[in-house]
Amino acid sequence: MKKVIAIGGLLLLGSWAGAPGARGDAAAGKDAYQKKCAMCHGADGKGDTPSGKSMKLRDLGSDDVQKQTDAQLIDITVNGKGKMPAYKGKLTDEQIKDVVAFIRTLKK
Repeated sequence: MKKVIAIGGLLLLGSWAGAPGARGDAAAGKDAYQKKCAMCHGADGKGDTPSGKSMKLRDLGSDDVQKQTDAQLIDITVNGKGKMPAYKGKLTDEQIKDVVAFIRTLKK
């Protein structure tokens, strides 16, 4: 039984890292996004908030953002990038995966 659990854990880790079918729950991600991300990125992800404009944020629905892999978007969210703070410890791994799934819904 322990071997099955260990193998299951490895499979879960692989899917979290952006493997095919590794999508989170976009509806749950929208809630986390609204609480943690919208203040800068805007409710629609366009970055047209005062903070977003001052930091020259990219539109999350743009091809430039959408062409990034889930793993890349997860890494940016976990570790931060530029002026964006790291959300490691502020959001769970599951919430981060869900936020990435929500970001995918913003595609143009």
